[in-house]
Amino acid sequence: MLERLRGLLAALWGGQLLCLALLAAPSAFAVLERSQAGLLVGRVFAQDAYASLVLALLLMLVERRIAREEQGQIFSAAMLLPAAALFCTLAGYFALQPMLDAARAGQGALSFMTLHLLSMVFFILKTLFVLALAWRCSKN
Repeated sequence: MLERLRGLLAALWGGQLLCLALLAAPSAFAVLERSQAGLLVGRVFAQDAYASLVLALLLMLVERRIAREEQGQIFSAAMLLPAAALFCTLAGYFALQPMLDAARAGQGALSFMTLHLLSMVFFILKTLFVLALAWRCSKN
């Protein structure tokens, strides 16, 4: 039962990330003026960040329970993928977002484009970690 839940959560999370990156963001910039598209995509990424926090924590709890039942331990190597995705969410959204807002206002040491690139790198890494988790779960 826990393995199925883990697979379902990983697949839903991976699908959400792919839809955001491949459909929602490009579509917004294709049909809206740049500032409006930026506001829309910013809102969608904020929702993704909070959803990612919840999904990462749920998956880590599931992994912990599986490790305890199968190996008698509270930590397993399988926890690393959701933990890495959680780190990417924390760094890529919650740490960089205030810096992006400051850069937009002309403040801060790094330019908006540099911070935006860093944010994109964290999002791509998070997506890869989640897809690797979903792939790993699909073998069961």
